[in-house]
Amino acid sequence: MSTKQTQTTQSQTTQSQTTQTTTPAPTVWPALAARDGLAMIDFLERAFGFRRVVVIADDDGFVHHAELAWPEGGGIMMGSEKHEGHWQQKAGTFGAYVVCSDPDALYERAKAAGATITMELTTTDYGSRDFIAADPEGNSWSFGTYRGEPH
Repeated sequence: MSTKQTQTTQSQTTQSQTTQTTTPAPTVWPALAARDGLAMIDFLERAFGFRRVVVIADDDGFVHHAELAWPEGGGIMMGSEKHEGHWQQKAGTFGAYVVCSDPDALYERAKAAGATITMELTTTDYGSRDFIAADPEGNSWSFGTYRGEPH
């Protein structure tokens, strides 16, 4: 296959037809740790619109593993903060850029759910509509319309 054939692109529109190509399932999963994993999952659903797919937690509320889907594609993995073992990550140190088609509506949703807005809605010099919010544990979530350059 040539490079051109293996590339995944967004919808391409011509005057006579529309061609939709598909994107493979995510193979890169941003991951974060939370001091209160179940509360973080609730917040991410309420404030930003993530959807829980898998949550494996014990009776004490310790989240061993969770997957949350982003409605526009992709998602994150997360769990409760661990202080021993091979995968240690400090809560509150995560940051992600998330593509969204309606940042104005998401901004209002995030504010209404109590997210701390750290950068107000703005339009960048390259045309993206963006804002940045912090979750209750201090992680940074940047939302915007910029989808990156085609590969």
